[in-house]
This record gives sequence, structure tokens and C-alpha cells, in this order.
Amino acid sequence: MSHYDHHQFGFSTRAIHAGQEPDPLTGAVTVPLYQTSTYAQEAIGVHKGFEYARTQNPTRFAWEASMANLEQGCAGFAFGSGMAAIDAVMRLLSSGDHVICAEDMYGGTFRLFDKVLKRFGVEFSVVDMTNLDDVKSAIRPSTTFIYTESPTNPMMKLTDIAALASIAHEANALLIVDNTFASPYAQKPLALGADIVLHSATKYLGGHSDLVSGIVVAKEPEIAEQLRFIQNAAGAVPGPMECWLCLRSIKTLSIRMKQHAENAMAIAEYCEQHPAISATHYPGLPTHPQYALAKQQMTGFGGMISIELGSLEQAKKFTTSVKLFTLAESLGGVESLVCHPVSMTHGSIPKEQREKLGITDGLVRLSCGIEDKEDLLADIAQALDALS
Repeated sequence: MSHYDHHQFGFSTRAIHAGQEPDPLTGAVTVPLYQTSTYAQEAIGVHKGFEYARTQNPTRFAWEASMANLEQGCAGFAFGSGMAAIDAVMRLLSSGDHVICAEDMYGGTFRLFDKVLKRFGVEFSVVDMTNLDDVKSAIRPSTTFIYTESPTNPMMKLTDIAALASIAHEANALLIVDNTFASPYAQKPLALGADIVLHSATKYLGGHSDLVSGIVVAKEPEIAEQLRFIQNAAGAVPGPMECWLCLRSIKTLSIRMKQHAENAMAIAEYCEQHPAISATHYPGLPTHPQYALAKQQMTGFGGMISIELGSLEQAKKFTTSVKLFTLAESLGGVESLVCHPVSMTHGSIPKEQREKLGITDGLVRLSCGIEDKEDLLADIAQALDALS
């Protein structure tokens, strides 16, 4: 773990080796799956540093170390889902604290903030994170967190992470970034000034649509200690199997992300010029309003695209016409998925708010997998032909 520092090796090398050294006991090249709930103790108070698996599991520790390395933080904390990860971070707050959050974010995050955390006296201001003046004017003496996604789900808006970090720190607040859409391969929020980065590991990190998990990485030891306490006290930890699967998956993150991005770029370029599509949202397109920022703070543009088809009828027809893009929630797996945000992922966002953001009945979100690019393009083409 420790000898794979951030500078000595490249990202792909660290993704394969950091936290994943051969097992000292047997020499096993793959981190063992410690499928246990408890550990034998030699005598009262005498043990090998492992007492109970909610608190300590070697497979989970390896996964957490791997992600801390890739996100360039001091420590990682794994959770049972992306939402459990977000919930744990929000437990750093106290009643009366104020959070500034992005107006465009995953519906489940909005639901947690709006329907659960508000009941405990946490206050939220929802702002357009692309407008830094709006962020500044939302700051109060009680502002504790600025919380954002970049790119956002599903409108693919970008947050200037470095600028937002400066605003947060000037206000003695922490910047939290949901890095799920980019992955640490394409974006490193902590290196840009964020204090906490989190992921739904279910998506690109797991990458194979076969697990649900979450991960948080803290930049500084002080925050890490608090998160370690919350992780153990509230107990929303993943099982060792999910951690083992994530360790398996992270080794191929680089090559998967390269192919996701290559496929998405080709599809976005095709969609942009197609008459049936009125808007294509993808950070890698020069027409994206924040293309310059994307080039500046990302090392890849990811595999997520949103397209505007004009009506619910067109969206339904498109989603049933595609053959390789499976109609399903979630994203980031090796197989391509298509989702209708209004009815699936963003149903918990109020209609007025959705429409203001452009999350219309005709908006469709594509998670471009790593199939052959030509096959995906042909599938999109035939589905769009069915619309005319």
C-alpha cells in the first residue's frame, strides 16, 4: 500500500498494485476474500488487530487503501451503497448546519437531503453550481458543506472544482464532490482542492453491473478519523465479497474508461448531427458550454451522454427500439444501458425543478459500454431511424 505513492507510478500501475500486494501468508497474488464475521482472540485483549468484521476486514481494508491511493487521499471508507456513502458523509453535520448543493444531481441524493436530513435540522440551499456568484451569495455563517457532482446526473454540467474549493475554504466549509460519473481515472477532485470525494462504486468502479457498493475518500486525517468513527458506529459497511469484486474490477478501470470514452465520443458526435435529436449533452463535445473546463480538469470525458428527443412518445419509441442498449437504471457497466431519467432515476425531483434543469419527458440518458463502437453506432442509428 504505502510504497505505491502518487508520483512513483502511473495510474494504471497503481490501480493494479496499490492495496493489492501478494498475501504475506501464502503468496496469493489476489487479495484473499475474508468471509468471516469475527476473529479468534488469544486471550482477553490479545489479538491480531482484528476483532469484529463490521470494524475490521482485511479484504475491505485492501479496497479502501486502493481507492485512497487512486483518489490521492489519506484514507478510504467503503459502504454498502453509494447512498450509504453519501449518508455517512452527511453524518459529519449537526442540526443547524447549512449545506449548499447542486441543483442538478442524482435524484436519490436530493431525496436523502430533502426528505430525511431536513427532518434533523440540516438546512439546504440548492444552487446552479456553474454560477460561482450564486454559490458565493448562498453562503451563510452556518454553511458547513458545499456538495456537488461533476459531471452532473443527468445534464452533464461541470463544476469548476478548484474555484469551488477556494469559495468553500474561504467560508470555512468543506467541499464534497461526487465523482461517480468521471471516476478517478478521468478526474481527481482532491488534487483540485476538494476535501472529500465519494462514489457509487456500483457504477464505473465495480464496472460489471454485478454489485452495489459505495466509497468515500478523505483528503485530511482529521476528517478521516471522523468518517472512520461514523463507518463503525452507524455500520453501513459492505460485505467482503463486494470489496473483493471491486478490487478485481479496479484493475481494469483504465482500459475500461478509455473504451467507454472512445465509444461515447463517437456516439455523441453522431447524435449531435442527427435531426431527430435537439440537444446532445456530453463534456467531450466542443459545443458543450463547459468544454474548456472539461479539458482543464478532466483527463477523459467518461461514457455518459444525455440526448433530447422532444417528447415522451419519442423517448419511449427510442428506448424500445435499441437492441444493444438495455433499458435499465444504473450506469458504468461494461454493457450499454439506456435510461429515462424522468420515470427512472430522477422521479423524486419535483416536476418544476426537473423542467427548469432540462430533465424533460423527452430526455434519454445513455451509458455507453465497451462493446464494439461500430455495433453501438449502428444500434443508435437504427433506433433513431425508427423515430422518423
